[in-house]
Order: sequence, then structure tokens, then C-alpha cells
Amino acid sequence: MIGRGVFVAAAAAGAGWVARAAWGTVPALGASRSAIKPYAAASPRYRDRRFHNTDPSSSLPSGSQSGLAKAFVTRGNTGRPRYQIPLATPLAPAAAGELAVTWFGHSSVLIEIDGHRVLADPVWSERVSPSTVLGPSRMHPVPVALADLPPIDAVVISHDHYDHLDQATIITLTDTQTAMFVVPIGVGAHLRRWKVPEDRIIELDWDEQADIAGLTLTCAEARHFSGRGLARDTTLWASWVIVGPRRKVFFGGDSGYTPRFADLGRRYGPFDVTLLPVGAYDERWPDIHMNPEEAVRTHVDVGGSLLVPVHWATFNLAFHPWGEPISRAIEAATAAGVALAVPMVGQRLDALRPLVQKSWWEDLY
Repeated sequence: MIGRGVFVAAAAAGAGWVARAAWGTVPALGASRSAIKPYAAASPRYRDRRFHNTDPSSSLPSGSQSGLAKAFVTRGNTGRPRYQIPLATPLAPAAAGELAVTWFGHSSVLIEIDGHRVLADPVWSERVSPSTVLGPSRMHPVPVALADLPPIDAVVISHDHYDHLDQATIITLTDTQTAMFVVPIGVGAHLRRWKVPEDRIIELDWDEQADIAGLTLTCAEARHFSGRGLARDTTLWASWVIVGPRRKVFFGGDSGYTPRFADLGRRYGPFDVTLLPVGAYDERWPDIHMNPEEAVRTHVDVGGSLLVPVHWATFNLAFHPWGEPISRAIEAATAAGVALAVPMVGQRLDALRPLVQKSWWEDLY
């Protein structure tokens, strides 16, 4: 009887854990393929029920999934810092500056441009996953509560992966801000599922633009993929060109390197600041995640002045050491004569003032 009781208790505990892991996952998955298709089908990049990159691209090599799963399980502390990641105290002046960037970790960035604010790829949840129990978790706390953010004019989303589009964050921003949500085509269906009002959603295809609060936001090309469930590439992915009366910013989102960035630079550049991904690269997925050297090359291709690296430090999504993206990016930038600034998590960087760079990351890995 005791053995059976232990078994029953263990089974009940296991069932409870599964229930906790599954709780809330259905809404977090976002919209269904059928809900997305009426919007996606209008794009020339949408065919055979999915979006396509201009350059042929593979998200994962054929037959590699089982090997990757094992690698993630056995990687140990690779990709994690040895010590606590320091946080800067976020500063939010009453009036937005002419050109400033506040990095909240990973790809979440508040951009100040010509007196307006744009929030890019905001993710405030503990995990980048549809589950609150499973999936990559934060390696540092969020540096500021969502409710404490200053007034924002627009929220831009690069694509619908969990580390760039977070249900809980979107719902909170809907309640606490009046900003418009400007997203690649198809992503609006996720927002509608989460009760974002229709009149606050703008969906754009590549090279389409929207004018908001004196800024022009252009949805630009990227080389990536999308998907929140089993279906892949049902929504579009993008980079963003953010232009004010005087200043220009390029937000790269998440992308592999592509010569198309040089075309983008000729069409929309040059840029005062570029925000480009430097982390979560691997030789097994070179088409869809650029490495640090390619980030520097992209910066040069688009005609960037100051490079601010993003997409690193917060979530362990690959197999490289935690600080390697920045050490490699600095080496590549120095060789190319590129100005690069690495803010602390939460730090506001005034792009018009010289940064006294502190190597805050060096002793952490």
C-alpha cells in the first residue's frame, strides 16, 4: 500500500507539473494559420502557404534536430556568465532626446529619435517560451518595470519568435501605453488574438512604411524565419528603418547576413545608429543568425555611423560562451574602423555624446 501510495503521489505530482507547464500555452502560441492567412496571402513573398527569404535559406540542417536537442541538454553552463550581470539604473528624461538608445537586454531597445520614442522587440517575461515553466529563462532581471516606461509613440516588432514577441508584454503595453504596434504582415493576427485593438495595429510588407508622430517607420528586408508552434514561416520577418526629421536608426531585428543589406543601405541609409544582432550564432544555422563579424559587415553595408550590438546577454540560445559575441564584435569593429558602443543592461546611451566605454562584461565569463 505504501508503494502504491508513493506511486500515486508521484503520478499526481507529475500530472501537476505537466499542467503547470502547459498552463497558458494555447493563447501564447498566438493566432492560427487560418487566422493569419487572409493577411499574409496579399504579400508577393507568400506562396505555398509560407513566406520566403529572397536568398535561399535554411533554419536548420536536415536531420539535425535530434543532435541539437542533445547538445542543448548537455551544454552545461556554456553560454552563461560566471557572475551576476550588472544592471544600470534606467534614465528616462521627461522629453525624448534627439538620438539615444536604452538597452533592456537581448533585443529589447527603447529608441529616442528627434524627440519621439520607439520601443523595439519588447520582451519582459521570465522565459521566452509559451510555457511559464519550460524554455530559456532570463540570466538577469528586467532593469525597469513595463509600467514605469515613459510614453512611447510606437512599438515595432521584427518577427514572431518568443524572444522578440511576448504575449504578456504586449498585453501590458496595450493597457499602459497608447502607442501604435507596427509589425510585419501576418504578425497582427497574433496581436488581435491577444485583444490589441484593431485601430492600434499597422501591418506592413517589406518596403512599406507608416508615418507616426512625425516619424517614418519602414518595414525592411531581413533573412530569417518565423513560427510560434509547429507551423513555420506563416508570418513575415523584418528589419526596421526609423527616420525622423534629422536622424535615422536601423534596427536589424534578427537576421542572417545577406548582400541585400547593401541594397537597403543605398535605398534608406546612411544611419546615425544601427542596432544589430551579435549573439545566438552557430555554424549549424548560418543563414538565419549573423555572427559578430557579419554584424559589423552589415553595419558597413547599410552605412552606419555608430553600432550598438543587441541580441545577446539575456537568454542562452546557442552554444558560444556568454561574452564571446562582444569580444568578437569589438575585434571586428576595431579592424574595420567602426565606432561601437556596448551599454550595460538598462543603460541609456546618448548617441550624440562620446561614450566612456567601460568593459563591464569582461570579468563575467
